[in-house]
Amino acid sequence: MRGTSTATRSDGPPAMVVVAHGSRDPRALRTVRALLDRVRELRPALPVHLGHIELNEPLLPDTLAALGGTRAVLVPLLLSRGHHVKRDIPEMAAAAPARTRVAAPLGPHPLLVDALYDRLVEAARPAHGPRPGAVVLAAAGSRDPESRADTGRTARLLAERLGVPVVPAYASAAAPTVPEAVRSLAARGHRHIAVASCFTAPGRFATECAAAAPWIASAPLGTHPAMARLLLHRYDEALGAMVTTAPVLATA
Repeated sequence: MRGTSTATRSDGPPAMVVVAHGSRDPRALRTVRALLDRVRELRPALPVHLGHIELNEPLLPDTLAALGGTRAVLVPLLLSRGHHVKRDIPEMAAAAPARTRVAAPLGPHPLLVDALYDRLVEAARPAHGPRPGAVVLAAAGSRDPESRADTGRTARLLAERLGVPVVPAYASAAAPTVPEAVRSLAARGHRHIAVASCFTAPGRFATECAAAAPWIASAPLGTHPAMARLLLHRYDEALGAMVTTAPVLATA
């Protein structure tokens, strides 16, 4: 991060740039914009912007170009590490005039688990049935082992919260798939198997994973209040590192 501690103190807070993946599903963009509105409600003085990796405007390079040389914290609206977090976003940030720091992805984190838990409760309530006997945590998937490790950690945290087995599964690029995880749990004697949608917004992967649920599937995390708080938490973490690592000007 280029800059000085003097600038950090006097220029106001660095902008938050929420980095979404992008989707061809129009519901995704509406959901992300509504989530950013929640963030603005929680912290009205913070400049909040949106940038996409692909598929939707504004694209992240365009958002960063519009910020000029100002400071910004890029917060990935992504739920684990992987190629986008480790390569794509830092490379776009390095090519931009804005002075940036990239925050950690949203997961794993207890606030993410809060949102997953509440979405499952919402999905089960209309059924008036028993609590889930087991859960498949449906995520996008990645070939990156750190992404799978993060999803596995989220699954363990959710299992601790629910008190039932939670198996991570993936829409692409990793195994097991959601149908495979459902079959495995059923073969072990579990009934009332729920699918927890570990997706930030509606889209093809979320729809396909929900369709594989033998009982209930939760909605994407969307505008859940914990998601807005988690975005701000990751921003604050990165901002603290930004201030700590900024060089201090010598004084006479």
